[in-house]
Amino acid sequence: MTGGVDLISARAPPGLRLYAVGDIHGRSDLLEILHRHVAAELEADAPDDWRIVHLGDYTDRGPDSRGVLELLAQARARDSQHHVMLAGNHDLGLLEFLARPEPYGLFMTNGGIETAASYGVHWSRFGFPVEDAQALGAFHAALLAAVPPTHIDLLRTLSTSFACGDFFFCHAGVRPGVALERQSPDDLVWIRGEFHNHAGLYPKVIVHGHTPVAAAEFRPNRINLDTGAFRTGRLSAVRIDGTGKRLLTVTREGVAQSSAVVTP
Repeated sequence: MTGGVDLISARAPPGLRLYAVGDIHGRSDLLEILHRHVAAELEADAPDDWRIVHLGDYTDRGPDSRGVLELLAQARARDSQHHVMLAGNHDLGLLEFLARPEPYGLFMTNGGIETAASYGVHWSRFGFPVEDAQALGAFHAALLAAVPPTHIDLLRTLSTSFACGDFFFCHAGVRPGVALERQSPDDLVWIRGEFHNHAGLYPKVIVHGHTPVAAAEFRPNRINLDTGAFRTGRLSAVRIDGTGKRLLTVTREGVAQSSAVVTP
């Protein structure tokens, strides 16, 4: 594999520490623990500069999507320079539902019911089935009224990628053979097979989530940080200093750190 950057040699810019956080899916408890841990590390050793990159899928499936979006909105209000929020397909699915409710769209069929419940809007109060246009319309109106404008503004202004040093961050991955600056927004939030099956190096190491794995993957050309937090109770993140990479595993008990192990 030639012509690109491999994970072992990939480095953050001098003096800048990078954190990246995998799919959160409504686990505000784990995100809050991670944010406290990052704040404590930054206070303890004060790097010259830093960024924490959230890789998307803040909503759906887990119990507290509202809490996740509130934490992120507050973080951005305090410090928009250092907190980077990227779009996941589920976050865009929420926006799409708020704009136009579809009974069989991503939101209603893949965890949006849990998102609505976190805002106090329970589908069971509106009746079944989802094809009932009147029930769906009432449900949509109640949810639209319940979501704060700050949350909608956050969702509308999410980026689809972020590049820093030898790393390119996005939710799902990139299409092989297409320059990073020319990747389509749809691929950045949805791609799977072509990206996962590509063994060659990219101009930068791709840091992503989107596809749940049993343990965070550190491969020569990419890092996958989606460990299904809503189901497993483990939120994964990576800390990058220079060429050093450490895995942070967040549970209700705290944050465990371990060296990144690169696999073929």
